[in-house]
Amino acid sequence: MGLQLASFNDIVDRILIFLRIDGEVALRSAFRVLGVWVLAWFALRVVKLTAHRIEMSVDDGDDSVTTLREKRGRTISQLLRSVGRVVIVTIAVLLTFNVFINIAPILAGAGILGLAVSFGAQSLVRDVISGFFILLENQFAVGDVIEAAGKSGVVEKMTMRVVVLRDLEGTMHVIPNGEMKVISNKTRGWARAVVDISVPYTEDVDRALAVVRDETAQFSTDRAWGLQLDGPVEVLGVESMTDNAVIIRTLLKTQPGSQWNVAREFRRRLIIRFSRESIETPFQQRRVHVTIKGGDEGEAIATAASAGAAG
Repeated sequence: MGLQLASFNDIVDRILIFLRIDGEVALRSAFRVLGVWVLAWFALRVVKLTAHRIEMSVDDGDDSVTTLREKRGRTISQLLRSVGRVVIVTIAVLLTFNVFINIAPILAGAGILGLAVSFGAQSLVRDVISGFFILLENQFAVGDVIEAAGKSGVVEKMTMRVVVLRDLEGTMHVIPNGEMKVISNKTRGWARAVVDISVPYTEDVDRALAVVRDETAQFSTDRAWGLQLDGPVEVLGVESMTDNAVIIRTLLKTQPGSQWNVAREFRRRLIIRFSRESIETPFQQRRVHVTIKGGDEGEAIATAASAGAAG
């Protein structure tokens, strides 16, 4: 072992002599580089700890509902991690170079080069500026459901350059911030579920309206689902008439992000209630009028019926 160590030291000494580097200077530089990266590692740990503390400070302990404060905290913690990592590693690399060479001329040249590159990378600059204003104006946060650039989904990640969405099918969409001209946030402040109920013409519309209003009153006072509502359920009345049904429209104002689950549960309850009240659901119907002119009526009717069944 001692022989191997001596051989290694001999190799290092030969390399230093060949490069005309003083051994003490090389050792001192190595310690300085080590100190730079130890400080960088410590700074990264501080950034991660700070980001974690931010998430913990906004967590209210209720996993069923994600508040606006929690979404904001998660967004800031993600940006702190990504931006902090880039800044710390960049500074550590520059300080490492500064141990061996004077980086002042390099920084001056990099400034001029960066100015030239900025003209050629206008889309990148636009993405970063757009990301800054999205964060500053709090247009959306991690966990929100948004629609932007023709895509919709849950915001999984935000950086100063891109936003990552995950749609209902699990597809991940990466959208540059500069491409988002119009942003539709579906989970900010409050939301609304629009539920249309179809009632056939054979049913009494007033009776169907009374049943729907009674069911909405029970739904509004439900202990579990009432907490997800942001006000009483509204029954607007007859919204439209189709070929085979009358459409009754209801509006359910909910907590942000709860509109889809509330709509599903309300439809389920209406199906059960309509079945109990013997209110039929509409189905596609077609009425055929047959006109017979001359000939054997029985044979003509049979032929028409056969043609209708075949069609």
